[in-house]
Amino acid sequence: MSKVITVDELKANNSKSSIWLLIDGKVYDCTKFIDEHPGGDEVILAEAGKDATEAFEDVGHSDEARALLPEMLLGTFDKNSGMDIKKLSTAPTSAQKAIEHGSNLMYFIPLSLMGAYFAWRYYSGA
Repeated sequence: MSKVITVDELKANNSKSSIWLLIDGKVYDCTKFIDEHPGGDEVILAEAGKDATEAFEDVGHSDEARALLPEMLLGTFDKNSGMDIKKLSTAPTSAQKAIEHGSNLMYFIPLSLMGAYFAWRYYSGA
């Protein structure tokens, strides 16, 4: 029989020493996997103690990654533990903020370089 994990238990395990993720209604202990994660530890830590289903699916994990999940399974999430699953993932994470910041730089840097190039051409008479 699978252990039932409450919201409080899930939320309490959100540090590098204990990383629990909620994915599709199941709770996984990803603590031992932190150093092996190809995306780096920041990505997992940003979702620790929360519903990481959307983040997990958005990345498009491979079949190999999904095959690792059963050995990390702790139990199922208690949907009656006083909080809706969706509320666990509503606040923007540091990973989302970093992506947003990176997206802004993706436009700013090339536009700045183009502006500098045209300014150089104009002032050098080329």
